[in-house]
Amino acid sequence: MDRRGNVPSTLSVDVSQFDRGDISFIIVCGALVLFMVPGIAFLYSGLSRRKSALHLIWIVAASNAVVIFQWYFWGYSLAFSSTATNGYIGNLHNFGMKGVLADPSPGSPLIPELLYSFYQMEFACVTVGILMGALADRGRVLPALAFSFVWTTLVYCPLACWVWSTNGWAFKWGVLDYAGGGPVEIGSGIGGLAYSWVLGRRTERELLNFRPHNVSLVGMGTFILWLGWLGFNGGSAFGANLRAVLAIWNSMIAAAFGGIVWCFLDYRVERKVSMVGFCSGTIAGLVAATPTSGYIPLWASVITGIVVGAFSNYATKLKFMLRIDDALDLAAEHAMGGVVGLLFNGFFADANLAALDGVTSIPGGWLNGNWKQLYIQFAYVCATIAYTFVMTALLAMAFDLIPCLKLRASPEEEALGMDDTQIGEFVSDYVEVRRDYLDWTPVYHPEEGVTQTKREASDGSNTLTAAGDRHGQPDISVHQHHSVGHTPTENNGLNDVEHTSEKVSITHS
Repeated sequence: MDRRGNVPSTLSVDVSQFDRGDISFIIVCGALVLFMVPGIAFLYSGLSRRKSALHLIWIVAASNAVVIFQWYFWGYSLAFSSTATNGYIGNLHNFGMKGVLADPSPGSPLIPELLYSFYQMEFACVTVGILMGALADRGRVLPALAFSFVWTTLVYCPLACWVWSTNGWAFKWGVLDYAGGGPVEIGSGIGGLAYSWVLGRRTERELLNFRPHNVSLVGMGTFILWLGWLGFNGGSAFGANLRAVLAIWNSMIAAAFGGIVWCFLDYRVERKVSMVGFCSGTIAGLVAATPTSGYIPLWASVITGIVVGAFSNYATKLKFMLRIDDALDLAAEHAMGGVVGLLFNGFFADANLAALDGVTSIPGGWLNGNWKQLYIQFAYVCATIAYTFVMTALLAMAFDLIPCLKLRASPEEEALGMDDTQIGEFVSDYVEVRRDYLDWTPVYHPEEGVTQTKREASDGSNTLTAAGDRHGQPDISVHQHHSVGHTPTENNGLNDVEHTSEKVSITHS
């Protein structure tokens, strides 16, 4: 005990082998990656209907907390345990982060394992956050939280083990996946597609005249994501080195070209530039840069951005062909973007660029005459897609068989909105106006497929109240439909109610 009463630690930890600059750099990059979670939440909220916008913010934030616990509990061990040799999934050697401290990390000798585990935890959180977009307008949140824990255990951890663990089969086979084209992008995109398939299509009423409720939130979420993605890809060099700078540059180029190409394709049809289109293309470019940015030259990222901007744009039609209601285009942007990036590694990966971190050695792709790399990448893409879709669908079906864990909300809840029925709060305070007017809550009529509320006014007339200003139908128009002192006849009153009910069904979205 020293003179201050402190007991000296008996734990011997040697951190002198690590450069403090590398450690500081990865800590900062990990903090940037954390920004991707609110970026995803705001993006999804802006893309959804107003009555379900807070629902998506909440589920992205809450699933982040679940994954943090899962990763501490056994997720890191199942993905990166160095003593597991089956090539598919790790063991529980590092259960509860036991023994994870100052040894060189399994991903890079440049940083300690404790820091590496933190950084990889952020990747898992982002992946599940993206997957939660499949709940849009119809998914129940509490079953989704339980699902996120199990999905991370049985789907994400194996995918991460395959390509990043030193004992993974894809790692040993020589697959090139710099920052997560397989585990993060294909995992979230195809996982979201499978989850949407099990949930089923939204009602036709919810699909009618659908458009994002707040494009400003879409833009803000995209720009936050863009910032976080620089930490995501730059930090995957695991040190403050030139390879990290290369990855950041490649990410910027692919994002820029992806956004512009998507906009041009939309302009060809609409003769207008679209903010949502630019954001979608930018994200697709960042997705494609995820597996490539630490391997390919800068000029190749120009090609990557152009190709993924066009490919992901046309891939948004895939959900119609498959008849799967992938509401937020997770498959088109994340899965297809990941596929493009992984395949482009087969063409453009350069061994000299990968070695800029001082520790990585790869045979490269076609640029280095390694012709077989392309089929290795293609086989890995096929395996990742098949495993993710089948496992996610089976897990979702199993959850849906448990009465208390039904994944989808009831038709009545969908009509009211997920914010009202699942969260109890709202993304905007429009609802405060309706509380001042008799605390209006619509009643669902399943035989009509619409919501309607009928109040008896003091003069005996029928008054309907709508919530929101949607698709050119402001609230005030509904109130003006019944002028003061108007007492309808029996037939006319019924017609008035039916006519206004149609307005309610459109405006309450």
